[in-house]
Amino acid sequence: MQQFVPNLLGEPHPQGKLLFNIQPCFRTQDIEEVGDNRHDTFFEMIGNWSLGEYFKIDQLSRLFNFLIDNQTGLGLDPKKLYVTVFKGEPGLPKDTESIDIWKRLFKDIGIQAGIGKKIFEYGSDKNWWSRAGAPAHMPAGEPGGPDSEVFYDFGAEYTFHENSRFKNQPCHPNCDCGRYMEIANSVFMEYKKEADGSFSVLPSKNVDFGGGMERFVAVANNTTDIFNTDLYHETIKNVEIYTGLSYSEEKNKVAMRIIADHLKAATFIIASGVQPSNKEQGYVLRRLLRRAALKIFQLKGKLVPDSAFETIADSVLTIYDGIYFDKKKMRAEIVPVIKSEIEKFSNTLDRGLREIKKIERIDGKIAFDFYQSYGFPVELTEEIFLEKGQVIDKKLFLEEFEKHKDLSRSASAGKFKGGLADHSEQVLKYHTATHLLHQALYDVLGKDIRQEGSNITGERLRFDFSSTTKPSDEQIKTVEKIINEKIREALPMQFEIMPKEKAYEIGAKSFFREKYPDQVKVYFVGKDINSAYSKEFCGGPHVKNTSEINSLTVYKVEKIGSNLYRIYAK
Repeated sequence: MQQFVPNLLGEPHPQGKLLFNIQPCFRTQDIEEVGDNRHDTFFEMIGNWSLGEYFKIDQLSRLFNFLIDNQTGLGLDPKKLYVTVFKGEPGLPKDTESIDIWKRLFKDIGIQAGIGKKIFEYGSDKNWWSRAGAPAHMPAGEPGGPDSEVFYDFGAEYTFHENSRFKNQPCHPNCDCGRYMEIANSVFMEYKKEADGSFSVLPSKNVDFGGGMERFVAVANNTTDIFNTDLYHETIKNVEIYTGLSYSEEKNKVAMRIIADHLKAATFIIASGVQPSNKEQGYVLRRLLRRAALKIFQLKGKLVPDSAFETIADSVLTIYDGIYFDKKKMRAEIVPVIKSEIEKFSNTLDRGLREIKKIERIDGKIAFDFYQSYGFPVELTEEIFLEKGQVIDKKLFLEEFEKHKDLSRSASAGKFKGGLADHSEQVLKYHTATHLLHQALYDVLGKDIRQEGSNITGERLRFDFSSTTKPSDEQIKTVEKIINEKIREALPMQFEIMPKEKAYEIGAKSFFREKYPDQVKVYFVGKDINSAYSKEFCGGPHVKNTSEINSLTVYKVEKIGSNLYRIYAK
């Protein structure tokens, strides 16, 4: 919903007030969670939005019908469905409207529902949504609102308390014990945080709905395990072939789920143009591939041939061929990247094995150093030293590991969140500056330059582009000079909504990886769109005038791949 923030706050969207999509998503914060029956780093998100057109009664009614109808929906048993609502807190009212709607919807099909019976109340830690999380964490100007989630009940026999951290804790729909699976979330974007900490009501009451394809498929098949569906079947089967083990054995499931998820996610990330590296998206990709390789090593006792990883990735391409991929074309791009990374990791793992055998006595700190340097899981180190009669005190290892995990999460947070960190004044200045930078690069380096991505925070802008020639220091200085000239000219920043084909005809630039609708928003820098200095497909928002940027300095340019360059500016 990042791109919709201006629209949630009242700005019209070029496609109108009713929107929907299904898109591939990646969550770095779920890497450590993968291994259970429901978490995955890569998933397809089904979303719909109402920008002031309809609200709670229409959203919840349509959603409920989709979930239970045999002809036009999933045909789920309504007796297995439970819902949650926001119970309110100081300054924010209880969502009584949603409670009343759910009572009526269940009653209409002969089911009595009430608080504690089909309907459960939670605070803002569970039933509130904004990009910043709970209301207390929201910055001024940020939209948010209560949400209502739907859970599917697999039955009491699937309560996994006995062998989990949930043992001796009460079971309820939002407890994550395994019995219930969240499948849908309707967010009611109706509030905006004010500078004094209070909340005002937005001019339009909006709906932002999200539901995961993988979980829909699982519950439609009444299976608690998303990895037991057609979306993973071929991938899991290939993992079984190359490890010689069965997924049906409980002891193999966690590792096999991690392998299947991580190679699936890696395949999509590589297809988007990312290469393994020690930085940002490339680091996350490398981590996924190496973690998958380690899990196969743990299952097999040795690394399997590179062809195993190629075949597993190939099954992902097969599943999504014609949807997200042209299998024949993308295989040639993806397989060499996986092959190269696995070969590098095999060498790293071999070196680690040789080095660890030199250690006479092991402790938690040394075990963690090997984990960090060679990717050695503590279980592998532990096994090696058990043969020497030594037991690792895991306390120090776990302390170090938690520090590392917190740093990794902080480092990867937002790396796949294209666009803007927030909608603060400083971020809007940087966003507008990227338009000037894009056009200035085009003016200086020529028409073959192409935007490959951008990342904007309150401290700097980062702009990736491809070019057949490496920009010289003199050319970068010229680019910087042009940008600052346009800032001094105090040019207005405006937009027009127009047919996509017309936008291309007038020379508006687009991001080639994006798929644009028939009606698009074109932001331009200048007094009118025909004489504008810069014209670009963009959802906004921006400053109103280039003079607000003050000035821009390019402080770093680096090569990040074949004909790929990255510019940092402040």
